[in-house]
Amino acid sequence: MNAVLVSLSKAVGQLGDPAIIRVAVKSIVITLLIFVAGGVGLYFGLDWFFGWLGWEAGGFAQAAAAVIIAMIAFWFLFRVIALAVLQFFADEIVAAVEARHYPDLAERARALPLHRDIANSLRGFGRAIGLNLLALPVAIVLIFTALGPAVVFLLVNAVLLGRELTDMTWLRHSGGERSASPVTGSARFLLGAVIAAMMLIPFVNLIAAIVGAAAGTHLTHDAMARKEARNA
Repeated sequence: MNAVLVSLSKAVGQLGDPAIIRVAVKSIVITLLIFVAGGVGLYFGLDWFFGWLGWEAGGFAQAAAAVIIAMIAFWFLFRVIALAVLQFFADEIVAAVEARHYPDLAERARALPLHRDIANSLRGFGRAIGLNLLALPVAIVLIFTALGPAVVFLLVNAVLLGRELTDMTWLRHSGGERSASPVTGSARFLLGAVIAAMMLIPFVNLIAAIVGAAAGTHLTHDAMARKEARNA
């Protein structure tokens, strides 16, 4: 637990780094543009759907329905979309953290080619959608408990985020292999839980993935150093 807290503290402390700011701006803008484009597409899609049904709903009803659906989609998909977008810029975040805190180890890292970044992003997106959909029936059953659904999705996304945020660094040092990550499952889960909780807070959610990627870099390097010390 201490390693996770130290990693998060270091990550927050580097938010003012110009390299981190550039990635944050790019990822936030692209994420928001995706949702704006989705909202516009949803509005015109509902316009076609209402016309197909023969409903004289009018623009206000379409707009209201689009806003409601978009808000639900934003709450459900924000973590998925934000992480998928961040995957494209993961190397930049990891490189910035390594340049400042681990300059010697940074020389051993190998940036992944673009097609690998895209493949990793798509795989992560698929896992996130799949596991959240599997969790949906459980959340529906627990909806009468009020907090039940939130807890279910928090746990699911803690597992997903913990893996993705540490793999961003591990893949650069393992030749692209996902297996045998030195970061323990409990550390990954705790990191994922903190970032998943941050993503529920308005405005904080915009930088949560950035903080998570930087913290995941520290956590992975800490785990690699411990492993090398044991094997020495």
